[in-house]
Parts: sequence; structure tokens; C-alpha cells
Amino acid sequence: MTTVTVRNDSDIVEAYSLEVVGDCASWATVEPARVSLYPGTSETVTIRLQPPRSPEIRAGEVALGVRVLPAEHPESVRVLETTVTIEAFHELHTELAPRRRRGWLRGRYRLAVRNQGNTPVRVGFTPGQAGDELGFAFTPADRGLEPGETAEIGLRVRRGAPVWFGAPAVWPFTVDVAERTDDEAETPQDPTAVRPPLDAEFVQIPVFPRWLLIVLAALIALLLAWFTLVRPAVRSAAEEAATEAVQPRPTPAGGEAGQTPDAGRGGGAGTGAGGQETGAGAGTGAGPGAGGTATGPGGSAEGAGGAIGAGQQSSATIDLETSTGRTETGTYQVPRDSVFQVTDIVVANFQGDEGVLTISFGDRKITTIALETFRNQDYHWVTPIKIPENDTVTIEVTCEKPGTPANGRQARGCHEVLNVSGVLSRITQ
Repeated sequence: MTTVTVRNDSDIVEAYSLEVVGDCASWATVEPARVSLYPGTSETVTIRLQPPRSPEIRAGEVALGVRVLPAEHPESVRVLETTVTIEAFHELHTELAPRRRRGWLRGRYRLAVRNQGNTPVRVGFTPGQAGDELGFAFTPADRGLEPGETAEIGLRVRRGAPVWFGAPAVWPFTVDVAERTDDEAETPQDPTAVRPPLDAEFVQIPVFPRWLLIVLAALIALLLAWFTLVRPAVRSAAEEAATEAVQPRPTPAGGEAGQTPDAGRGGGAGTGAGGQETGAGAGTGAGPGAGGTATGPGGSAEGAGGAIGAGQQSSATIDLETSTGRTETGTYQVPRDSVFQVTDIVVANFQGDEGVLTISFGDRKITTIALETFRNQDYHWVTPIKIPENDTVTIEVTCEKPGTPANGRQARGCHEVLNVSGVLSRITQ
């Protein structure tokens, strides 16, 4: 607060209006703002200064002007000037986020600091922890702030040793934000600048969670049960099945479907007295001279006086390449005077192509599958599928989208391989 004395030196009654001008105008008032004086009299006016506690009103000297305007003689206006000293005050707003962080070895936090005082300050940061288990790093280590300026400081908390098993470890710590002004030696410390430390926690989670130990224990128990109980039983059943499979089957006493035990020795049909057939060889036999029919999946192979002889293991491969958007077929033809008894097929889609693949034995469609559903597919039959002479094994591929082989570059077309295996037998005459 300050005062201004106004004196009327004129020879008439005069009214004077007083107004604060300059930087102090927004927070200064005049009481009273208008006075009337007789000639030769004076009056003292009070100027009340109420600067706000804000960083916008910086500490230091501020010019104060009071304009005195006479009502009768406005040309005689006067402006009185002086200076006002704004005292310094210090105030910090700090915030640490998040207050709780989880991690294996380290956690990152953000420290926001705002200078709410009216003088520049430099702030420093001091961590606090009950022990020495945690390491702290501030980025930057200290920071200068102008009045009203906000800065964000990075804080990294690190734990040296991991927690392998068990419950998470909780490490509480504090962060103290201390400040000093540039003219700290001359300006006393403001008690409002002292703030309590910020509290936070670092929760160190174990590398292997508790549920993983339970799962591992369950797996070990299952493995022990397998090796002690299930595996011996499976091995015993497999050995019994193998022993039964290699045992010779007994020869039936009577012939089946008109076949007699002598038919395998080449005994043909004989003619007795009266022109009637005699002997047991009148049916279908496996030996020479026996007339019969062998039926496969795609039709029948007939031959007067012919029979399927002993065969040998054989396989054929169909390698088929198909352009995008086209349909191509690949075939394998059974040789003449032969029967192919198929027991296994394996189809490979090693590029991962997309499309449709159909496998046929003669006129019989075996399967139709989508290429994108497999890379390698195999089929097996206990009872062989017989393919007669001159009939074919056919693979038909419709290529929609070529895949990507092992070299990492997409192929220009689809490429599939079919291998068919079984016993190839000659038809004897």
C-alpha cells in the first residue's frame, strides 16, 4: 500500500479523478478514486497493491503510475510514477506416475514438475529407499524452470537380481524434489516450497509364475504314470497282436466257394463215366487250369484260364505341375497282364499351394481334398484296392494360388507329388 497527496492550487473548486496505469493496473486500486478540493486544500489518496500469487507476476521491480485528471482543466493532467518491488515466492507442483509399476528387473516412471513460483528455480531429485536393493536414474538429473514452466523427468528403477519363483516382491521407494533459486544466497527459502516426498512402488514379478510350477508337476506326474502303467500295457498288447499276426492260419477242411484243398496243386476238372464232372477242382482255384474272375475297384480283369500269380512290392510316382488358374492331370497306367493291389498312397503339397486335388483309381474317385489343408497326407488300406491292367491311377489338380517353398519366394505354379505303393502281380495264363 502507498499514498498520493493531491493539492488544489487553482482558484476554483476542482474535482480530480485518479487511475492506476502501467503493469500494476490489474491488481492496484485507488481509494477514493475521485476527490473534490477547494482552492488551497489537499487530500491524501490510498493506493492498495494486491499482486496475485501467480507465476505471471514475476519477482522484481515493477513500474507504478497514477494518473491525476482535473475535471475543469483536463489539459493539466499529471502522471505520478514510482516503482513497486514484488517479493519472490516459491511453489512447486510435482506428480509421479504411475505410482505402482510391475516388471521383472526394471520399471519406468514419469515425474512431472511445474514451477508455480514467480522466480526461476533449478530443481534436483533425490530417491529414497529403505535398503540398497534398487538403483535409480533420472533423465535429466536436474532441470531449470522458469515461472509457470512444466518439465517431465524420466525415472528408471532397476533391481539387480531377478525373482525366479514364488510371490512377487514389493519394493517401496520415495522421490524428493528439492529446489534452489538462481539467487539463493540472497533470497531466503520459501517454506511453501518444501514438499513431502512422493511415494511409489516397484513390484518385481517372478520369472516363472506359480501356475507354471503346478503345470510342470502335473506333466511330470503324467510322464511317470505313462512309463510305469500305460506304456507296459501298450507294449504287452502290441506284442500279443504281433505274435498272433505271424502265427500260421489253419487250412479249412472243406473248400470255400467251390474250392478244394487240391485246387492249389493244379488239379483240373476230371470227367467220369457217363460224361459227368468228377473231382473237387471244378470251382475257382489258384493253380493252372483253374478258370476264374478277379474283381478290382475299377472293374474286372477276366481271362480264360488266367489267374493272379504271386506279385512283388512296387510303387509309382506322379509328379504334377499346374499353372495358376488351370486344371491338370497326371496318370500312372497299370501294365498289361498285371494287377496292381494298392495298399498305401502319399501325396505331398510341399509348397503349401491352394486349390483342389482329386485322386481316382480307374473310374472310382478315392478322395477330393483342399490343398491348403495339408502339406503331406497319406492313406493306408489293410485290404488292398485292386486296379486291373491298363487302368490308371489319376491325380487331378486345380491350382488357385501357388504357395511359398523353402527358398522364401512364391512359386509360379502349383506342384504336387503322389506316390502309390502296393503289390504288382502278373496274370498267369
